[in-house]
Amino acid sequence: MVLAGGEGTRLRPLTHDVPKPALTLDKGLRIIDFVLSNLVNSGISSIYVLLQYKPQAVIAHLARHWLAPAHVPNGFITAILPKRHTGGDFTGTANAVYQNLDLIERHGPDLVAVFAADHVYRMDVRQMVRFHEERNAQVTVAALPVPIQKASAFGILSTGASGRLTEFQEKPCTPAPIPSDPGRAYASMGNYLFERAVLTTLLDQAHRRGDVDFGMHILPRLPRTHRIFAYDFLTNRVPGVEPHEEPGYWRDIGTLEAFEAARQEVAGSRPRFNLFNSHWPVRRDVRDMRSNADDAAAAAFGVAATQFDRNEVV
Repeated sequence: MVLAGGEGTRLRPLTHDVPKPALTLDKGLRIIDFVLSNLVNSGISSIYVLLQYKPQAVIAHLARHWLAPAHVPNGFITAILPKRHTGGDFTGTANAVYQNLDLIERHGPDLVAVFAADHVYRMDVRQMVRFHEERNAQVTVAALPVPIQKASAFGILSTGASGRLTEFQEKPCTPAPIPSDPGRAYASMGNYLFERAVLTTLLDQAHRRGDVDFGMHILPRLPRTHRIFAYDFLTNRVPGVEPHEEPGYWRDIGTLEAFEAARQEVAGSRPRFNLFNSHWPVRRDVRDMRSNADDAAAAAFGVAATQFDRNEVV
């Protein structure tokens, strides 16, 4: 379940007409391409993209670049809008998944990956799954150290020696530093693995309480009640990364400053993050830089979106 419905208000005016995941970073790549590439390259081929704010640009992009069988062999990428018959929008990250529990139950998976769509990085999700299974975890949160000065913008984790969470604080005013590294804090990447039955129960309980967000409402409760672990993203390895690239590169594209910094970091002959990695491609058709008919396709798919009671539009 890819969470791609955010409005991106801190990225105005860039997000005045398109949602944050549809912003072009460089070379025709949209921000949403990174999470989709990580999932597909990891062999995850049943993907729902949950949309809300100005969804036409993302829908058109999926239609043009992600629906070919070569991209998702034996699988699918389907865009999902809020259900019309519920009478409302997605009111938070957890509520978006709650509204689509029927899709999860339709497939009956052992694990459900709930990933954000607004980050630039490479990740082999299979390694996170292996970590989750080895610890018999019920929930796993991908995390990495960030400078303490910037930590209040993230969910902050405290862990024991085994990586098990002892506390989760969403965007705290005074972030807890890593005990062995007081200049940094352990931040959530917004990527979660859930046991299916655990996720269903948690979302049902959250709905009854009126809770709507994973970071704000659900995750802070779990260290007291569930086996929840932090997966250290810095241990993740993908092929094809060049020596001059930054190890464990990850950027949250949440502000204009972060967006511009990422654009600079992927540019040049020795970028901190190389967009062209044939062993772990961001998008297999990325070298096709021709202009496209995204606007026309968006309009067409926007009309189609109104014709589905389930609001599955791709």
